[in-house]
Amino acid sequence: MKGPWSLGLFEFISFGIKQAWACLFGGVMLALLLLTHFFYPDGAALSRYDFLVLAALALQVLLILSGLETWEEARVILVFHVVGTIMELFKTAHGSWIYPEDSYLRIGAVPLFSGFMYAAVGSYLARVWRIFEFRFDRFPPLWLQGLLAVAIYINFFAHHWLPDIRLGLFAATAVLYLRTVVWFRPDEVHRPMPLLVGFFLVAIFIWFAENLGTFARAWSYPGQEAGWEMVSLSKLGSWYLLMIISFVLVATVHRGRGEAARENHQTPRREPG
Repeated sequence: MKGPWSLGLFEFISFGIKQAWACLFGGVMLALLLLTHFFYPDGAALSRYDFLVLAALALQVLLILSGLETWEEARVILVFHVVGTIMELFKTAHGSWIYPEDSYLRIGAVPLFSGFMYAAVGSYLARVWRIFEFRFDRFPPLWLQGLLAVAIYINFFAHHWLPDIRLGLFAATAVLYLRTVVWFRPDEVHRPMPLLVGFFLVAIFIWFAENLGTFARAWSYPGQEAGWEMVSLSKLGSWYLLMIISFVLVATVHRGRGEAARENHQTPRREPG
């Protein structure tokens, strides 16, 4: 293709296809939530929640066996699954949200499919990192990112008894990543984006997906018992912070594979044509 407009359009389409490919696990899970909400038979021997658990397991196995997901990525997803399930157990016990349907495959009040919703975030970040061949300028020290991720996770629990420090955590993410630029390759050329902008855009899409999930009655927040209403914008901030944890886990895997960015790393950039 020749000409700036045709090349730009082709690159935009390529970007969309790659994003959809990176969202494969999360997209399928979201589709299953909606389809089972509308079409799952009442009184079925297998509950809807249990069906979602088995479907998520089958999808995960299929991705690994087909090579669409690496074992390194699967390990990150497993860790995030465990991290998410622990938080689910705590939050449901404190009435932050509920799962209104019955099931057998659950721990306490938490059906096991919920952990796969957190794993979908980890799956997306792991896949998008690989598919777009991420490179970074001024990548913060991984140990410092790890401390931030730990502080974020602790605050999700501690704010029930101690002052909520999420505003300070937002400020910390801004300070830590303000100068960081991610270079991603939608087609032939690596393109730059401030990493903070990327975090915010992903958080918006997760918040949108959560609205669809609550619409499908997969879980409900206080105030949604009588009928669906849009998820509070405060959850957008929660997903932004939770995504930082997933990002740090994925970055740790890439460091172990020798692919982490270094301070002032210069990314090769090819010009089109």
